[in-house]
Amino acid sequence: MTVMESVSARTDTCASAPKAHPRPEGQDRYTISEVVAFSGLTAHTLRWYERIGLMPHVDRSHTGQRRFSNRDLDWLAFVGKLRLTGMPVADMVRYAELLREGDHTFAERQELLEATRRDVRTRIAELQGTLAVLDHKIEFYGGARAAPERA
Repeated sequence: MTVMESVSARTDTCASAPKAHPRPEGQDRYTISEVVAFSGLTAHTLRWYERIGLMPHVDRSHTGQRRFSNRDLDWLAFVGKLRLTGMPVADMVRYAELLREGDHTFAERQELLEATRRDVRTRIAELQGTLAVLDHKIEFYGGARAAPERA
C-alpha cells in the first residue's frame, strides 16, 4: 500500500473525536429536532448550513423531512470546532467544497487547516500574555490585603 493509498483509506471526519452528546445505540437517522438536541445548534442554523453548502446532501424522508446521519453529526462536531477556532464561514465552506472534490485537494485542505492553526496559536499566545497580566494583578491585590495597614 502506498502512502497515498493509506491516506485515502482514512476518512476526513471527526469519527475518533469524543461525542458531545450521546446518541441512541444503533440509530443512524435523526430528525432536525433530534440534531438540535444533540448539537446545541438551532434548526435555523442547520438549514442555513445546508443552504450555504456547509452541510450539503442531507437525506430526506419520503415526506421531505431532513434525515441526518451519524456522519452528519460528526461533521457538525468538526464544524463546531472550526467555529471555535475563529475560522471564517467562507473558509469553512471552502474546506467543505474541497472535501467534496476528492483526494486531489488534500494539500489545499491541509494548508487551510494549517493557516487556521497558526491563527489559533497566535491567539493562544496573546491570551497567555493577558493571563500573565491578570495573574500579576491578582497577586498584587492578594499581597496588598495580607500586608498590615500603615498608620
